[in-house]
Amino acid sequence: MDANADEATDIAREGHRAYERGDYTKACRLFRLAADQGDAESQNKLGLMYERGCGVGQDYAEACRLYQLAADQGHARAQCNLGLMYERGHGVGQDYVEACRWYQKAANQGYARAQCNLGFMYEKGCGVGQDHTEAYRLFRKAADQGHVGAQCNLGTMYEGGRGVGRDYVEACRWYRRAAVQGNADAQCNLGLMYEEGCGVKQSDVEACRWYRRAAVQGNADAQCNLGLMYEGGRGVGQSDAEACRLFRLAADQDNALAQLNLGTMYGEGRGVEQDHREAYRWYRRAADQGDADAQCALGLMYKMGLGVERSDAEACRLFRLAADQGNALAQLNLGAMYGEGRGVE
Repeated sequence: MDANADEATDIAREGHRAYERGDYTKACRLFRLAADQGDAESQNKLGLMYERGCGVGQDYAEACRLYQLAADQGHARAQCNLGLMYERGHGVGQDYVEACRWYQKAANQGYARAQCNLGFMYEKGCGVGQDHTEAYRLFRKAADQGHVGAQCNLGTMYEGGRGVGRDYVEACRWYRRAAVQGNADAQCNLGLMYEEGCGVKQSDVEACRWYRRAAVQGNADAQCNLGLMYEGGRGVGQSDAEACRLFRLAADQDNALAQLNLGTMYGEGRGVEQDHREAYRWYRRAADQGDADAQCALGLMYKMGLGVERSDAEACRLFRLAADQGNALAQLNLGAMYGEGRGVE
């Protein structure tokens, strides 16, 4: 190693110490000095600070430039970071193929985060042909290194039987490994397995325990699921008020099921004062996301003129949207509208 490289390494170490102290301005200055001398770790670290706007103004293009410099030197974390920028279209045009190319380079070096990200791309068929077997293989490699997100993803593969034989017990094992490390998605998924008795002994109390751990982290699915447990008094004392509070937390994050449930609570005056206009508002938000139950409920409000001006034509339109998704109640209501000649020609 030459003197310049030694100097860059020393500067980078001092930059890391400044970063750990929270002195981001000094850290940026030092990382820049080392980066200008070609230190790949400093280029990657400085890129991360530009990406996050930490100690400098947020600048995705500059972050990408720095990640590229480090990635071209074979720096695995920078390769993964650059892939993520291409996946999200931050600082570069969104390009899933290019994202996968960089993820692959980092994954080939054994970098767990890149293996997980690339596995996700294979699972969804983004930038590569959809291949659940390859997704499973990559998730497994990352999970075995302790990557929490990959452990959760591996659980979903076992639960759904995608890329591997369906195995609820194995799904729960991987969910639990991620859940005890605080992964909210895994906590929610494990809660659902307890609620349904899949891979574990059915336990509403245990389901609520895991839903609650995820809900306090802001996981919308868990908030909604826990709200349903309070509504039904399963695993917890029955409380419509607490159910509404949880539904609202999830609904504000655009969780369609929570919006539907909150609309129902307003429509029936449970846990909140009855308010058909508010029920309409929440049904509308869920219906606009394509939720068939909400479309049907909204159709009934138009049919009866509850919380909105009566309109048989709009009721039929909404019933049809839900009916086309196989919603039996909407199909029944649409049939009745045809039978009565209301809202249809």
